[in-house]
Amino acid sequence: MPRTIWSGAISFGLVTVPIHVVGATENHSIQFHQYHLEDMGRVRVRKVCELEDREVAQAEIGKGYEYAKDQVVPVTDEDLHSLPLPTAKAIEIAGFVPLDSIDPIRIGEGYYLAPDGQVAAKPYKLLVQALGRSSKVAVAKYAWSGRERLGLIRIRDDVLVLHAMRWPDEVRDPAAVDPPTEAVSEEEIEGALALIDRMTHEDLEGPEFTDAYTDALAKIIEAKREEKPLPDVPEPEQPGKVLDLMAALTESVQQARASRGEDADVHEIPAKKTAKKQPAMKTTAKKTTKKTAARRSRSA
Repeated sequence: MPRTIWSGAISFGLVTVPIHVVGATENHSIQFHQYHLEDMGRVRVRKVCELEDREVAQAEIGKGYEYAKDQVVPVTDEDLHSLPLPTAKAIEIAGFVPLDSIDPIRIGEGYYLAPDGQVAAKPYKLLVQALGRSSKVAVAKYAWSGRERLGLIRIRDDVLVLHAMRWPDEVRDPAAVDPPTEAVSEEEIEGALALIDRMTHEDLEGPEFTDAYTDALAKIIEAKREEKPLPDVPEPEQPGKVLDLMAALTESVQQARASRGEDADVHEIPAKKTAKKQPAMKTTAKKTTKKTAARRSRSA
């Protein structure tokens, strides 16, 4: 089992579920260190006291809050563990909401919540099954690393998962991006929808969703280690200015079809029928009806 990050309990009304918090994700990217280029000696960051001008050991380092320029208030781990908050020692469920009611921009890192011992087995299972039947997620509060946080608890393969969440005031207003007001035609929207349809996958499996950067970096490191020539770098296509948006969408659909092994020789994206042609057909139909009626009256 992964290393325990935090131990405590889930508070669900009067039900308490002792749990361990463990990491739910792993970082497989290649990590670099800093080296002195002249002799490849490792360059390290040393912690130095600016008053005594000497390096200090980790045992000599603690937390402090700068209340004023000349006053620092020391805060120990024991102080943090004694916070007058129920969330200091428990993940307290505050309520339940539908998952689609939460903006994904507020959802962060995920952690597995593992039951702590046999005493937690039944209440843990109860919460899992109740969440599953409710089709909702739990919103909880907890205190880690010197601050109270908001979290989302959901189920993944009968395991409770805690996602860190951002408080509402931590998310910037989208208006700061200044979205464009350019008009887009219905034909262009239909073309984009056709491209989305061709690029739709059932899941995230496949070469499109693999970490090509890490693979390429590993090849470079291996080539340099064995003093071999570096792998050839393919020339990236230079994106040009899009002058005809519909033509670009049509070509993109053809490329998407070809990448899936389908027949790439397709016609252009069919344009949506305009509203002008339909009234014309109705008018013609009315004229035909009048002519037919006139002929019938003459024959009569």
